[in-house]
Amino acid sequence: MTTHTRLTAGVLAAAFALSSCAPAGHTPSNEVSTSRDVTARQVNLPTELPPMKAFASGPINTPARPNSQIARDFLELSFELESGRTLPVLSRFEGPVTVRATGRAPAVLSADLDALVWRLRREAGIDISRVPASSPASITLEVISKNALQRLVPGAACFVAPNVSSWSEYRQTRNTPETDWTRLTERTRMAVFMPGDVSPQEMRDCLHEEIAQALGPVNDLYRLSDSVFNDDNFHTVLTGFDMLVLHAYYAPELRSGMTKTEVAARLPQVLARLNPAGGSGAPAPAMATPVAWKQSIETALGGRMSTTQRRAAARRAVDIARSQNWRDTRLAFSLFALGRLSLGVNSDVALASFREAEIIYSTLPGTNLQAAHMGVQLAAHALSLGNANTALGIVEKHLPHVHSAQNAALLSTLLMIKAEAMELQGRDAEAQLVRLDSLGWARYGFGSEAEVGARLQEIAAISPQRRG
Repeated sequence: MTTHTRLTAGVLAAAFALSSCAPAGHTPSNEVSTSRDVTARQVNLPTELPPMKAFASGPINTPARPNSQIARDFLELSFELESGRTLPVLSRFEGPVTVRATGRAPAVLSADLDALVWRLRREAGIDISRVPASSPASITLEVISKNALQRLVPGAACFVAPNVSSWSEYRQTRNTPETDWTRLTERTRMAVFMPGDVSPQEMRDCLHEEIAQALGPVNDLYRLSDSVFNDDNFHTVLTGFDMLVLHAYYAPELRSGMTKTEVAARLPQVLARLNPAGGSGAPAPAMATPVAWKQSIETALGGRMSTTQRRAAARRAVDIARSQNWRDTRLAFSLFALGRLSLGVNSDVALASFREAEIIYSTLPGTNLQAAHMGVQLAAHALSLGNANTALGIVEKHLPHVHSAQNAALLSTLLMIKAEAMELQGRDAEAQLVRLDSLGWARYGFGSEAEVGARLQEIAAISPQRRG
């Protein structure tokens, strides 16, 4: 079984103290959790919120890395599980793939599924189509309640399981050879389980990663900067790299039952054909990540230890990354974890960590979105100090990349900060238009009107004019 979960991280806020508590395994996100001043002047929500905004399919972004690196990543993603267990052979669907949605699937989820199927056909070249809920399907997407899912699999936001087609069937066969990934030689039935009582963005994010894992790799690699196959979960919709990996997974040169050696021999030819700009060549040497670093990160992100223990684990992760001379996403993510866990405890460490992480992300290919996650922290800090020009500059720098990555929650948060900064400059009319724009994205990113309103008030509490 592979799980897909997300963190609720804080953003610098009122009194420069943010909550850094988060459920285990959740994505580092844009959500703001403030130590709100209850006397702060509130922002009034409109009588009716603006319509929910949605993203149109963007341009296909081909990966910038050479095919030798992509081949190495493909092999690690395809022949290992997150637990470290080895998969003996490649397994995939042979022939056309069908997908159905069962349970109480909201209309917005159905629309997102249609868009994803279209992208998989267009970008990954997979012969995949939707069928009615009553028809048998290669992949069954079953929508259940969050409580029901987490009662059985605590801490999971969603997950995919092999050789089952329903929640009841999974309950009967979990922890048996039938649902053991290492025994798969060919995929015939997969089931994705996800909650339908969360925000539209959470549902879509689960949809993208779990459908991708139902089709292809079930591993995650922290070093990947341009992929949803990364436990840092910054990327939440399938990227150009992900589509290329899936395209290669279903290339005619490969088939179910091939060993890693057999796939490695054919992969350079496959990638050269699918991604000519990436060149050719044998897979690059693997980039080993010490187990101690992974354990430190998992402890830092988890919810089972005290905040003090988690912060110490984040510091260990930073120390290990520096000892390895990493200047990649692993060091940057370690710094992000340390910064988040230092909020409200050591402001200097938090800011320094976010700033160094932003610098690293800004110098790596395909990490504009990660840099934006650091930027929202720094923009909130600038706003809390009344530095409207600095806050606006940071926000404007990151908005295009966040929109391109289709992260509505982060987009709405940046726009809320922008509106508050504009009001500090006396641009009240412009600020109101930006705030209305943010609410449309917030409806997709955060869901309920209560969540949207809470997010708006928490961002407003950052501004010194509302605290004063």
